[in-house]
Amino acid sequence: MREVLFFLFGGGALAGSIGVVLGRNPVHCALFLAQTLVCVAVLFLLEDAELVAAVQVIVYASAVVVLFLFVIMLLGVDREEAVTEPIKYQRPAAIAIGALVIAEILYLTGHQWATGASSVHGTIHVKGQDNVERVARVLFTDFLWPFEITAALLVIAVVGSIVLARRSGQRAEPPLDADLLDQPESSEGASVYSSPEATS
Repeated sequence: MREVLFFLFGGGALAGSIGVVLGRNPVHCALFLAQTLVCVAVLFLLEDAELVAAVQVIVYASAVVVLFLFVIMLLGVDREEAVTEPIKYQRPAAIAIGALVIAEILYLTGHQWATGASSVHGTIHVKGQDNVERVARVLFTDFLWPFEITAALLVIAVVGSIVLARRSGQRAEPPLDADLLDQPESSEGASVYSSPEATS
């Protein structure tokens, strides 16, 4: 069953990554990216890495992809893209680099250190503890102070960004024109503003 799920979601991740690269609509590319991230999260679950899978879905597949969609919507997706190549011979260079990467991957698949062979230093899993419990125990005991300092820095960054946004949103009052201040009042204006009976 694990092998079936591996090939199923591995193929889904591969298809989503190809859709991200070959898609012409930016919104479709973002959705293909979400598909890829969810499939990778399932692959993490198959490796008993529950925490990494949860972070993959919560942080990347949810927050980051939604942020991408907001940016795409703000920039607009109906603009025509230039088909001219800004760099000369970039397509042949990209094809050559891609072929080199594929050859490297095929070469590395024949080595145990690249294919995830079993560890010779002992098992990774601790009996009676799952992945989330082990990470939480280390995070809130050995790395408690770095965790709290990081949380405080994030709060300070959020407050600072809000303050800067509020200051930039406030419009400064336009300064008075010096030429208008230097001009003497006309006789009509002086007579109007000098006596309150003139307004009646």
